[in-house]
Order: sequence, then structure tokens, then C-alpha cells
Amino acid sequence: MKRNVNLLNNLNVKKPQNRNIIRKFFGREFFIFKRKIIWYSGSDNYAKIDLNENPNISVICHKSFLLRPLKDVDMILQYNKVFNLKLAIKNINGVIIKPGEVFSIWKMVGRPTKSKGYQEGLVLHNGQILKGIGGGLCQLGNLLYWMFLHSPLTIKERWRHGYDVFPDINRTIPFACGATLSYNYVDLQVKNDTDKSFKIALWLDDEYLNGELFSSGKLDNDYEIFETDHCIKQQWWGGYTRHNKIWKKIINKDTKKEKIELSSENHAIMMYNPLIENKI
Repeated sequence: MKRNVNLLNNLNVKKPQNRNIIRKFFGREFFIFKRKIIWYSGSDNYAKIDLNENPNISVICHKSFLLRPLKDVDMILQYNKVFNLKLAIKNINGVIIKPGEVFSIWKMVGRPTKSKGYQEGLVLHNGQILKGIGGGLCQLGNLLYWMFLHSPLTIKERWRHGYDVFPDINRTIPFACGATLSYNYVDLQVKNDTDKSFKIALWLDDEYLNGELFSSGKLDNDYEIFETDHCIKQQWWGGYTRHNKIWKKIINKDTKKEKIELSSENHAIMMYNPLIENKI
């Protein structure tokens, strides 16, 4: 019997494991070093800021709230996040992704360290909300990923969030349409397989992190992102998990012919009880 392609593959999620601090440190540094070798010895040409080229046809504009009061989370971490975002987007704003080039967040931003001015922000590690230098940059990954989904750029690397941290209060896009980040081996990368150049513009105002993607020429297609197969399951170890699929509808502007592609299948451990009413 042929299986329904719309069904999620496996709803069983393993209970998180706590590794000792030494193993975590050396494991992280090993993967950071491994990624640097790939950067400097690989065949990819990476995008960079180019003031001589200015794609000006808007593809998509998106924004996300900067300050979101969260239960049991110190607001100073939110303010520090805004400061960290200001530092990070300076290295990305105006980047041109030319045909054949790869855009990498971490290749452009570099390691977020205290010596560079980064402050302690909110980080999520193994289901715990902690403080960490450069915390909060996942908001940048989330915004860029959503814009890339609405473009012909090819997602080369994207890591889904392993945890669903907060309830869907004021959510405007489907669950699991973000991209988690951790320097430098948990990255967001796209490749430009088209004949056009693309520019990323990023800026902050009093309320939002803003982004806009521009193209050097008119695109043949429009793009819509939608969710299917959303469900919540209680695991054998007691916790709840959340699941869905995210699809990309590609609509030809001239013929109106549609094509649908699977963008991601997502499985996340919930950090709140879905059976309890969540109030703003």
C-alpha cells in the first residue's frame, strides 16, 4: 500500500541528553575548526558586500518584533539582543549574492565575542534558557530564512529549532519557519543558482528588526509558504513534541502554473505545556 506523502515520517523524539561540560566545549571547538577548514579550502565562492552593484527590484520585505516580554526571562537580555543584532547586521547589510555565490551568515558576521562588543543575550541550550555572549542572533536567522523561502535562492544549509520555546502569541508565520544558529557550524546558507544578483538590506527601528531582499531583475515566479500536518504528541518519556511540514508553492507569473516543493519537516520538543491556556 502506497504511503500518503503528506504524512509526517516519524513522530517519536528522543529525550534530550545532558553531556558534560568538557565534552561540550571540545566538541564545539572541533566542529568550529572543521567548518573553518571548509571555508578556506572549499570550492564555494562566498558573497560579500559590494557597493558597485545595486539590485533594486524588491522581492520580499519582512520584520519581527525586537522586544518581546517573556515569562521568567530578564528583559536586559532582550535589550542586549538588540545591541547584538546591531553589531551583526553591520556585517551583512548590503551584501550582494551574485550568480554562483553562497551566502553564509557566520562567514560574514564572524565569531560573536565580548572583545568585539557583543553582550550577554538569551541562548537556548538543550532545552534550557541561558545567557551567552552574542545571544539573540537566532532572530536574524529566522528573518533571513523566511525571506529566502520567498525567493529562488537555494537553501544550502538550514538547521531547524529543536525546541518550541514559547506559545504562539502574536505569531504571524507558521510554526518552524525559522533557522537556529550557533557559531559557526550551525549556519544558514543559500546559494544563488540563478542568473540574477540579490541584495540583502537589514535595519533596526524602535520596534522591529527589518529586512528586504532585492533582485537585479524581475523574477518569473511568486512564492507562497504554507503548513500541513501540524500536530502535538506526548512522548513516552512524558514531554510534548510539536510537528509539521512546511511547503513552498511556486507560481509562474505568466502562466499561473503552480509547483509545490517540500521545504522542511519539523520536530521540536515543547518547553511549555500545550494543555494549559497561555495568556498574554
